[in-house]
Amino acid sequence: MQIDDATLTQDGLAPAGTGRILLIACGALAREILDLKRANGWDHMDLTCLPAKLHLYPDQITDAVRASVAKHRGAYADIFVVYADCGTGGLLQAACAEMGVEMVAGPHCYSFFEGNERFARQSESEITTFYLTDFLVRQFDAFIMKPMGLDRHPELRDMYFGNYEKLVYQAQTDDPALTTKAKAAAETLGLAFERRLTGYGDLETALARL
Repeated sequence: MQIDDATLTQDGLAPAGTGRILLIACGALAREILDLKRANGWDHMDLTCLPAKLHLYPDQITDAVRASVAKHRGAYADIFVVYADCGTGGLLQAACAEMGVEMVAGPHCYSFFEGNERFARQSESEITTFYLTDFLVRQFDAFIMKPMGLDRHPELRDMYFGNYEKLVYQAQTDDPALTTKAKAAAETLGLAFERRLTGYGDLETALARL
């Protein structure tokens, strides 16, 4: 099932009235949210995803979330936005506060997968680190290579990544095939490789509160 860049409601079900929670999420988190729902039996949560490609245009994220909240507001007593700040410069947080909906805490998914407190502690020492998640490993060509033109002009690599030293793969799942792909990505970018099995981090904690 293609879930990386789609708008969907989990299982195609219409909202079932009061007591249900709608998760409005980034498409890059769809697989992880569905895994958490299944593992924890969170059947009271429905999921709709905005296109993951919005991360290439972060100035569009806030308006897209606003539109989705407005579309679904009448059908749900509670809506939770499964985005961090994600490059919106605080605009998404302000919009969510204005609309009266909660969102995941943190600057971006690399932080909440690692754990926001831990990521904040180590961020200064990892300023030359490039991060990948499970989603970005799967979509490395579509979200890194092609948008940056590296598939056509590999000579641009040093211009983009010359100040980076290592690639950290934040693994949500223990998947040897993804680890192999992440290592290949590090080699392509000319970076040292490190893998951290973060699991779902603060994403699971935030959803468990609901």
